[in-house]
Amino acid sequence: MLPKADSVDVLLLLEGTFPYVAGGVSSWVNQIIRGYPQLRFGAIFIGSQSSDYGAMRYALPDNLVHLDVVYLAENKPTSKIRPTKVKADPKMMAQVKRMHELFQTDIRHPDCPHLFSSTMDEAHAGGKLSHETFLHSEAAWEQIKDSYLRYSTDPSFVDYFWTIRTIHTPLWRLREIAQNCPKARIYHSVSTGYAGVLGLLLKHKNPRPYILSEHGIYVKERKIDLYQAQWIKDNRSVFDHDPSQVSYYRQIWIRFFEHLGYLTYQAADHIVALYEANRQRQLADGAPPERTSNIPNGIDIERFAPLRALRPATPPPVLCLIGRVVPIKDIKTFIRSMRSVVARLPEAQAWIAGPEEEDPDYAQECHELAERLGLAHCIKFMGFQKLTDILPQVGLVVLSSISEALPLVILEGYAAGVPTVSTDVGSCRQLVYGLSGDDAALGASGRIVRIADPEALGAAALELLTDDAAWQSASQAAIRRVEAYYAQHMMFDRYRELYTEGMAWQA
Repeated sequence: MLPKADSVDVLLLLEGTFPYVAGGVSSWVNQIIRGYPQLRFGAIFIGSQSSDYGAMRYALPDNLVHLDVVYLAENKPTSKIRPTKVKADPKMMAQVKRMHELFQTDIRHPDCPHLFSSTMDEAHAGGKLSHETFLHSEAAWEQIKDSYLRYSTDPSFVDYFWTIRTIHTPLWRLREIAQNCPKARIYHSVSTGYAGVLGLLLKHKNPRPYILSEHGIYVKERKIDLYQAQWIKDNRSVFDHDPSQVSYYRQIWIRFFEHLGYLTYQAADHIVALYEANRQRQLADGAPPERTSNIPNGIDIERFAPLRALRPATPPPVLCLIGRVVPIKDIKTFIRSMRSVVARLPEAQAWIAGPEEEDPDYAQECHELAERLGLAHCIKFMGFQKLTDILPQVGLVVLSSISEALPLVILEGYAAGVPTVSTDVGSCRQLVYGLSGDDAALGASGRIVRIADPEALGAAALELLTDDAAWQSASQAAIRRVEAYYAQHMMFDRYRELYTEGMAWQA
């Protein structure tokens, strides 16, 4: 049974993370809840459909007193009764039309947040914009047809129609969720997207402080996913198809998440990034500057520091990628990099420590690539591992990702004295070489390489693993940097300020 409560201090809004998905964001959520045992937390887990998730990956903290699990794409039983014709309210449909016109032409128009909120006020059974109105009214049908004729560059109306239905339908589910959530003194979303809009709806229903913490930039990460998605239609002929142009339906999905991001930024009272480059991206995407700040991740150094005494006298020839086996982690580049590593260091091993369930097809491709390259003997797919067990055996923590924020696994490796080799994504350059001034003076705690460059990744790993002095220097810099700037208590102090301010807020 899931824990239930009528009210909580902090209601966390979580899309595809804790407690059903392992990873850096989920670990951070678990860390935050446990870091404030005096607060009563609630959480809303938002997923696609139940078949995409297995059992919980985390034990629920005692102070998580409420948990709802909702799936936006779950197929509900359909009625065999033919739907009756629904009459739409003309004023409401005019408002919907105006809102969509602004979303197409001027998303930053000051009317956009108000139009969205007031529209969602009526998005319920018996409201002027019920789901049945959207699905079955003639007015909704006419608006979809008009929008297709005005904007679509794809010849298939059928695909356009179903794309519009698929994109919009979760909004009615989110509105329903907002109506049934426990009361909270603070709303705290860990992304924009669906979780972010749920925060907007909750704040509109019950005005309370709303904190948004973005680890990666959600819109950027969804764009990466959408560019790679095979399920999005592209009906252009070979003569119409310009490979440099994104297909129209891909553009629709991208704009949808851009709109959700902008609306979330306007609703949030505090918008937190992990590092300055991401804060600048938030500003570029419409976040009000006065509401933004940086709070880096922090880790429990005391948990990992004893591991330093357990490692061998010389760096182990083990390269370990700790993360989910999914395309955004670019596991294949890590696998390919091992060709040059084992050519010079035959005893080297590559460990891939992370779950494979999220994208089984990609995981299978990674296994097949290791076999095809003749590297199966030195590449181990280990599944989810306890970091305190494996870090003493590791010479380097490796990240080959094409997108990251401020990776906890690098910091956890640092606390255990393990340097890193990482692609130049997110804050990884900052973590390796430091910010200007005292941080940079600590020295390099690893190496940074280009994205999707297996030769450079292998060369950087060899540079450290075959030079004991270079490895020791990087290890000492790693320890000094994590202790000076990324201790858990520093992060807790900053969020304690936000929570304390929120608790004191009066309507």
